[in-house]
Amino acid sequence: MKFTVDKHEKYILIKLNEGKLNSLVSPQLKSELILTNTEGQRNIILDLSNVKYADSSGLSSLLVGHRLCKNAEGVFILTGINEAVARLINISQLDNVITIVPKVDEAIDLIFMEEIEKELKKEMK
Repeated sequence: MKFTVDKHEKYILIKLNEGKLNSLVSPQLKSELILTNTEGQRNIILDLSNVKYADSSGLSSLLVGHRLCKNAEGVFILTGINEAVARLINISQLDNVITIVPKVDEAIDLIFMEEIEKELKKEMK
């Protein structure tokens, strides 16, 4: 599986450099997401701008990422989704579960807003 990992203080950006998110790629993506999470990262942005096709195993890996981040009180965000992948996500109703934004910049802004909210909630207790 080809991908790039860009680590930052508040989040990690994983860009999948594959045309397909299928049963060949999904297990490796799941492993990377689990590894990232066990290293203490709770906010993950997954850039799918190169992905033209996804299947059910690909969707499964997205759910793994979402669950890991949610359990760590973080955020899992998908970005760069093309029309075919978006259609599959909509049909499976994952768009009601997973946060999706058009661009990486918007995902980063969303993470920083979430982090600020968490800090404010802590201070109010």
